[in-house]
Amino acid sequence: MAKFLLPLLLLIAGTAAGSGVGYFLRSEPETEPLSSSVAAEPCGDTEMAAAAVAMAPVALEEREYARMNNQFVVPVILNEKVAALMVMSLSLEVEAGGQEAVFSHEPRLRDAFLQVMFDHANIGGFNGAFTTTSNMRLLRDGLQDAADRIMRGHISDVLIVDIVRQDITN
Repeated sequence: MAKFLLPLLLLIAGTAAGSGVGYFLRSEPETEPLSSSVAAEPCGDTEMAAAAVAMAPVALEEREYARMNNQFVVPVILNEKVAALMVMSLSLEVEAGGQEAVFSHEPRLRDAFLQVMFDHANIGGFNGAFTTTSNMRLLRDGLQDAADRIMRGHISDVLIVDIVRQDITN
């Protein structure tokens, strides 16, 4: 057990350091209002473009993405030993202005997401070809259900941004 402790601690420290650097060096997303694209219509038919924008469905409401600050590390247990570590990064799609609410509920969201990931690992979801469509859909659905329980519909999608499996050799 002691020989797994040092690599695990180094992995967690490296992940935390990398996440911290990424968080502070990220660039702010550039947002361009929809009306400015109408003003810059190269064909000169701004009336048609303005009519098309006015008729656009309301379902195209603005969305923001809240990236979870730290990665998730989930052990994969085989024969009562840690056989691998899953490292995942998540982003959450929220309504415009909803990032602050996500960050204020982040500890509860992380707890719920980790429980879903642990359950997924325990049923063998991270064994073999863990990136199959059915496996990933099962994981995404579980994460979305957990997000809905915590945030009551404010999170429209849970995005798995990165997923890596690090096997541990004995």
